[in-house]
Amino acid sequence: MIQIYHNPRCGKSRTCLAFIEGTKQEYQIIPYLTETPDFNELKKLLEKLNLQPLQLVRTKEKVWIENYKGKTLTDDQIIAAMVEHPILIERPIVVKDGKAIIGRDPDLVASFLDQL
Repeated sequence: MIQIYHNPRCGKSRTCLAFIEGTKQEYQIIPYLTETPDFNELKKLLEKLNLQPLQLVRTKEKVWIENYKGKTLTDDQIIAAMVEHPILIERPIVVKDGKAIIGRDPDLVASFLDQL
């Protein structure tokens, strides 16, 4: 089953969800702003994405700029920041068969889903 970490206020996230709906595959929407992954879930998600924590952060978000920009943070502190402020998590994230991608480009999502 496909999972999509979705923010309905984000155009890229809505586009990705519409694409997934069109595949006719089973999927689950995870509204991560209200059902925020905990520290361990986020760490596992980063492993599936094969990304370092900072690579998943939306560094132009006001909360990042005001609270974290320019500070030296450990990976665990960055993950904790995303748990505390889920708006910092890049979106959408598509997960299938133990792998994940950031689904901002429908062509990449199509390629990702086709190869699994």
